Amino acid sequence: MSVVEVSPDAGAALVADGAFLLDVREADEWAAGHSSLAAWIPLGSLPERLDEVPTDRQIVCICRSGGRSLRAAEFLIAEGRNALNLTGGMQAWAATALAVVNDAGERGQVI
Repeated sequence: MSVVEVSPDAGAALVADGAFLLDVREADEWAAGHSSLAAWIPLGSLPERLDEVPTDRQIVCICRSGGRSLRAAEFLIAEGRNALNLTGGMQAWAATALAVVNDAGERGQVI
């Protein structure tokens, strides 16, 4: 299965245009730093929480470096969703100077 990959800037533009940003990292990673625009469903919970993922818009999957989000996108595509993967994950997102916040709403970090 071929998954479309997008850069952080392209992914952020898609989200600004209405795409659903799905962060599939673990709780400690999310708490340390995430996009305030993202919804959080850990990869391992995705099958049982699939109903929380929209069917009517594009989904941009993100993790720390792009591996888990690629698996999430593959799963979502197999389930009939329009999903793609953000190349380089939150590491690339932060390196592109896109905002990262922690659970307190302050400047976060990618771990």
